[in-house]
Amino acid sequence: MKTFLNAVKKYFADFGRAVAKGDIWCKLSLIILGAGYFGRKQIIKGILMTALEVIFFLFTGLFSINYIKDLNTLGTVQYEAVFDPLTMKNTVNDYDNSLLILLYGIVGILVILAFILLYISNMKAVYRLQLMKEEGEHINTFGEDVKSLFNGKFYITLLTLPSIGVIMMNIIPIIFMSCVAFTNYDMDHMPPNYLFTWVGLRNFKNMFTGGTTITFSYAFVRILAWTMIWAVTARLRPVGSRWSQFVTLLLVSKMFADHGIVNTWCSNIGLTGFLKDIGLVSGNFIPFLSKPGWSHVMIILINIWVGVPYQMLSATGILMNIPTDQLESARIDGANKWQIFWKITMPYVLFICGPSLIQSVIANINNFNVIYLLTSSTATANMAFANSNAKETDLLITWLFTLTNDNSNYKMASVIGIISFVICALLTLLSYTRMISGDKEEVYQ
Repeated sequence: MKTFLNAVKKYFADFGRAVAKGDIWCKLSLIILGAGYFGRKQIIKGILMTALEVIFFLFTGLFSINYIKDLNTLGTVQYEAVFDPLTMKNTVNDYDNSLLILLYGIVGILVILAFILLYISNMKAVYRLQLMKEEGEHINTFGEDVKSLFNGKFYITLLTLPSIGVIMMNIIPIIFMSCVAFTNYDMDHMPPNYLFTWVGLRNFKNMFTGGTTITFSYAFVRILAWTMIWAVTARLRPVGSRWSQFVTLLLVSKMFADHGIVNTWCSNIGLTGFLKDIGLVSGNFIPFLSKPGWSHVMIILINIWVGVPYQMLSATGILMNIPTDQLESARIDGANKWQIFWKITMPYVLFICGPSLIQSVIANINNFNVIYLLTSSTATANMAFANSNAKETDLLITWLFTLTNDNSNYKMASVIGIISFVICALLTLLSYTRMISGDKEEVYQ
């Protein structure tokens, strides 16, 4: 953290030095970004920077500012359509769209922040050109700068498009989703016909505190507990192509359905009747995937059954690579089997597969496929769960999907998304620092 703060301090200190000690061309660069390059005879680069500045001000002044100024309210003009008997058409007013205001407002703010960083970096670059000229060093032409992007600075060329993709596909959606958690965006406030607005921490309060009509806290505690149990017990997860996993889970869900092959077989051999006589089953079938308790156990067993072969191969490979000289030395020193296991074998296995186990736990927290494909056709009889649009077998990720896809409750789904992110981040930080921190690599070499 201290290193980061020092880097930020140096970044702005260099900008201040460039402003204070820069010549006339540097000073002009505070107004026209390309001025400093014009003064060093880098005409094309100066034109490009000036054009970029003009594009920024046109984009901000003519487009994004109209949305940024409405971010505090997310719109005030409601959609209205009035039938005009003269034209026999509906006349629509100039209404506000809360969704577009939030989205374009976020994009506009990010563009402004990016321009500020570009502005500072440009000033520092122009000042470096001034120092190079004063010291008699060679200043690259535009052609030489382009060539460097395919030689010494080729990493910039390679990372430019992926970085833009990450910003557009990851950063902007994450910021947008996080903002939705602080609004009342749901089925009753769907743009463009209706507006939604900021509600502060009300959605988080509803998620963590219960009531007679709002039962999200009841469902959340139980779904979170089941999610963590699932994440730990289902580390033996299937590894392979998504298609093979998809087909396998669909087949298994049909096999263990209320009137599937397994239930027919159990009924024929009398197992269903026996379980009914002792009170474990109330109907004429075993509710493998349709009743809480049964479905929880079956989901874990099915997942283990699918994933055991891979995990056994992985574990066997790790155990075979434990240095035999360490084990032999421990035996000579008088260590018994349990001491060797806890002091040598287990630490070695955790060091090697620790990152994989962490990734597996986090992946299982967000393991949509298994839960959805096995339990999507079932319903809950618990009204507290039903009021929250949830089921006993839901994970946080499947609950989020149901809220958005089936019920358009985007505000509560966004809250769940934020909570899932925090849980995964904390687990990652704590686990990595405990398992692979320090100088353990040399110990196990």
